[in-house]
Amino acid sequence: MWLVLAGALISLAQAKRLALLLLTLSLLLGLYQGLLSWPAGVLILLSASLVGLRLRYPANPQLQSSTEALLVFICIGLFLHLFPGFHQPPHVEAVRAGPQSVPFSFSFNLDKALIPFLLLACTPTLFNTAAHPPRHNIVWFALVAAIPLLLCLAVMLGGLGFEPHFPAWIWAFMLANLFFVALAEEAFFRGYLQHRLRQRVGGDKALWITSLLFGLVHFPGGVLLVIFATLAGIIYGLAWHWSGRLWIATACHFTLNMTHLLFFTYPALQH
Repeated sequence: MWLVLAGALISLAQAKRLALLLLTLSLLLGLYQGLLSWPAGVLILLSASLVGLRLRYPANPQLQSSTEALLVFICIGLFLHLFPGFHQPPHVEAVRAGPQSVPFSFSFNLDKALIPFLLLACTPTLFNTAAHPPRHNIVWFALVAAIPLLLCLAVMLGGLGFEPHFPAWIWAFMLANLFFVALAEEAFFRGYLQHRLRQRVGGDKALWITSLLFGLVHFPGGVLLVIFATLAGIIYGLAWHWSGRLWIATACHFTLNMTHLLFFTYPALQH
């Protein structure tokens, strides 16, 4: 099921009909496997109806505005796992990536995986929008270099430690993290929120506001994680702003997460 859903997300930007077909198949498989129950089904049907209204009446500004607000509200609920009916048992539970790492668990998030589909209905340029490239391409190298430097900063602040490892569950983690974490989060924060803010307040303010909000949603992990996530959000936001490509921002997000897992205590240092 998860590979089918990943295929739907891969094809969403260029082959929407194929993406919807694969999404439908994955939802049916989820229903068969007991990962979905009727409250989630009702939410999915409601979301599909809102998308249908937007497509049927594109020239109605009031309808477009109201349906977009409802879809974004649904996406926030999906992001925060607030809606019932999505049964996502941990794929890995209470494991340590290494002896100095704190125990953690992860699941395949079916609810978050729906976010790019709904946001694409709100902004057709979700995956590809206007680029604002830097004056000098060498700045891209600085942005890539900022990924390990940010993790090293977390070590200096005491939040992480150096601890290389290659856990047995890494392949499942890569699949879940790329498609059902990094892509979903970048679709919401960069592809939608930063895009909408850039239209209203300009690129610089949009970058800072979005990065700060991205940091604040990590508040349950503590102040240090808020700072770390805010700085990471600046990296992802610049990658999106300069390239105009959602997958570029997603690649930066995924690269940071994988660098973190492979070379540092994950998700944090055991004190």
